[in-house]
Amino acid sequence: MRLTPGQVDAYQERGFVVLRALFDAEEVESLRAAFARDAREPGPHRVLEDGGELRAVYASHQRRPEFAALIRSPRLLGPVRQLLCPDVYMYQFKINSKPAFSGGGWSWHQDFAAWRAADNLAEPRLLNAALFLDDSTEHNGPVIFVPGSHRRAAQGATPRGALGASHVDPDEIALGRDEMRELVARHGMESAKGPAGSVVLFHPEIVHGSATNMSPQPRRLLIATYNDVRNQPSPAGAARPEYLVGRDTRTLRPDDEPITDGDLIR
Repeated sequence: MRLTPGQVDAYQERGFVVLRALFDAEEVESLRAAFARDAREPGPHRVLEDGGELRAVYASHQRRPEFAALIRSPRLLGPVRQLLCPDVYMYQFKINSKPAFSGGGWSWHQDFAAWRAADNLAEPRLLNAALFLDDSTEHNGPVIFVPGSHRRAAQGATPRGALGASHVDPDEIALGRDEMRELVARHGMESAKGPAGSVVLFHPEIVHGSATNMSPQPRRLLIATYNDVRNQPSPAGAARPEYLVGRDTRTLRPDDEPITDGDLIR
């Protein structure tokens, strides 16, 4: 699959582009079922809300063949290679869960600010491919972007405390209110909405966040972050765990090359 020139321009100018209904209902249901199974697996890859509900699960592609195949799908890998470079690997994979009536929000932030601080990444040579596992509407806490903000160098969100040991909560790198007022006055805000199976491709430096889910509908969002193989982490201290930062930096190949047991981490 290849993006149209208009879609490429939208990504470059605005920092994100939505591809509606890229995966069909049967495919989405298979991924939901795989997530439900994986979410029951105990371990530090599970992040919980203060009230005990599931907030995020990391590295499902290391445990479930459905996700190992997904990250190699030409429908994701084709556009990623087109926008980033031909040789990419999976830097991070997570599924954010916002249950109905209670799923928590995510502060305004830029992803690369965290990855630079925690993993000593040299350049923002990454791309996020976010797949809607549920319909994303104005009511269930969609991701909100500040279009074009990826063109502004990350300002500051100075990380609070050491970031090397675990996942980075956006609260730790949240942008301040004054900076957000300025950004929104200049660029506005736009939420990414669409039916389940849609994909939003977004830049690692675009400012984004989301609100609490107050609706009766859940919002599960799968985010596969691809990195240029030449842009690997070089942490000053101990590297973050593998479920947070992928160690397999081999170039991903399309899914017409079968997934084997060796592609899954036991």
